[in-house]
Amino acid sequence: MINIKKLDSVSFFLGKNFLALLFLFSGIGKALNFSEFLELLILKNVPFAFFSLSMCILLQIIFASLLIVNKYIRLSSLMLFVVTILINVFMHDFWNFSGDPSQAHETQNFIKNLGIAAGFLILATKEKIN
Repeated sequence: MINIKKLDSVSFFLGKNFLALLFLFSGIGKALNFSEFLELLILKNVPFAFFSLSMCILLQIIFASLLIVNKYIRLSSLMLFVVTILINVFMHDFWNFSGDPSQAHETQNFIKNLGIAAGFLILATKEKIN
């Protein structure tokens, strides 16, 4: 017989940590390749590119780490939700690629990030499963 509470606990743990690892690795990757990402942000006309990239890295690493250690799950999830939406608006602006072959790729990334953002909203509603 399947223990649903145990399955819920394992699913919650895995889902939370998979989302967290995605953002932890992303933040570390941005930090290790700061100048390349800064050039991309400047190319995309992101306001205050240096500050924006620095904050993105800090937020991704800090809040992903908090999720991994099971602290401040709601706050961390909501902060990473906001980061994901901002990344979508500024970096995956498919609406600016009309007729460009990369429009499909940016649209796909935009939709993928909406799914990730939805995961953070769902995670924010459940501090932990007993």
